[in-house]
Amino acid sequence: MTTMTRTLGRSGLDVSALGLGCWAIGGPFWQGEQPVGWGEVDDEESVRAVRHALDLGVTFFDTADVYGTGHSERILGKALAGRRDDVVIATKWGNTFDETSRQWTGTDTSPAYLRRAVEASLRRLGTDRIDLYQLHPGDPAVDEVEPLLGVLEELVDAGTIRAYGWSTDLADRAEAWARDGAHCTAIQHNLSILDQGFAALAVCEEYGLASVNRGPLAMGMLTGKFTRSSTLGSDDVRGVPPQWLAFSATAAPRRSGSTGSRRCARSSPAAAGPSRRVHWPGSGPAATAPCRSRDSGRSPRSRRTPVPWRTARSPPPRSRRSTASSPTCRNVSGPGPAEVLNRQ
Repeated sequence: MTTMTRTLGRSGLDVSALGLGCWAIGGPFWQGEQPVGWGEVDDEESVRAVRHALDLGVTFFDTADVYGTGHSERILGKALAGRRDDVVIATKWGNTFDETSRQWTGTDTSPAYLRRAVEASLRRLGTDRIDLYQLHPGDPAVDEVEPLLGVLEELVDAGTIRAYGWSTDLADRAEAWARDGAHCTAIQHNLSILDQGFAALAVCEEYGLASVNRGPLAMGMLTGKFTRSSTLGSDDVRGVPPQWLAFSATAAPRRSGSTGSRRCARSSPAAAGPSRRVHWPGSGPAATAPCRSRDSGRSPRSRRTPVPWRTARSPPPRSRRSTASSPTCRNVSGPGPAEVLNRQ
């Protein structure tokens, strides 16, 4: 396979147009009784998949310390052993977890936790550097995380990380780090036909950052592999979806005679009204994402739940389609100074 390449924002690092996201290979983990992993996995199969992607030309691999409460980083490190100089590794921090109980326990955006977290990720990945280090919680206040920039710059100077970014769909957060972070090079945000994060994309375009797209295939929903009769396991976050896992489409035509700043769409031909309700085949109706009609003149408020994956809210100028063929693929494309990495 011939893979297009992109420059990762302001870092100067070259990455493949297709990347591989590694949430799924972390296996099951929970937040209380709520599953937040993708269910049981075969670690050897995960290693083979990573190596096969590398053989096909994929050089960008994105994970997080919380995925499988550390397990994803360990598997990725094992799979890339001996090939470290051939790849760009991105991981994330800011969510706390217990590896023994496999519980995601909360968030910590303090500078002290940042220093501990980066050393722990280096050990699990089996590497001496992280190419792209991303803040995972998407909605802390800008002033709350401003002290992190100084620490991140120190880590860049020390060679511990090569660049950093923020996983957020909120344009004001993205712009704050794009403006004030000398080595901030990427924003990770939702972008798919169901969840179009064009506000964050616009920030990346303006400041020359990489746009690392989370969920271009909606965690597999858009692959064509699932139907209304499909079922998912009780330890799969997609089969027992929490409220924050809803997808909100924003590509519907404007309603005639309406006002406001939000486009609403129907989840299926049978769905009616302005509420956007999209949830996984085989899952319960808990995963809903209401969006207000433009007639109301109001946009929905951002959820304040401290979770690492949020829903994009901005109206798009146009749709962008991913060419990824697997539920765990990421794709890189995009005109202008911003580079778009569609990662599922």
